[in-house]
Amino acid sequence: MKKLLFSTLLIFSGGLFAAEYEVKMLDNGKDGGMVFEPGFLKAEVGDTVTFVPTHKGHWVQSKVVPEGAEKFLSKEDEKFSLTLTHEGVYVYVCPPHRMMNMSGIIQVGQPTNLDNATKEVEKIEKRTTEHKGRLFEYLDQVK
Repeated sequence: MKKLLFSTLLIFSGGLFAAEYEVKMLDNGKDGGMVFEPGFLKAEVGDTVTFVPTHKGHWVQSKVVPEGAEKFLSKEDEKFSLTLTHEGVYVYVCPPHRMMNMSGIIQVGQPTNLDNATKEVEKIEKRTTEHKGRLFEYLDQVK
């Protein structure tokens, strides 16, 4: 009986320990230019990330998500919250500022889809005109 009660408490308490993160969409970040801060985030399944447009003209769109996770697209100039439902690597961009490498990565648990994420990062970096290498730096943090 005690084991059953303990197991039930563990299952229902999962949401109690979920973390909440904030990613700012900035016109001018610490390293210059349009940027998400932080650009790399390590989280766990059940955590929530809220993207905050601190300046006008920004939104967020997924480019790669783990298998089974839903792609996402926010509205311009609006906060957007995403609950991370699947383990893996999420790669995202601000569509109007993609050429400036306004992009980021979230690693949730194990990087189960690292090959797909790497291919997309290579595509994004190839099309970037400013801040080349930024997304590769974020990808290097995935472990």
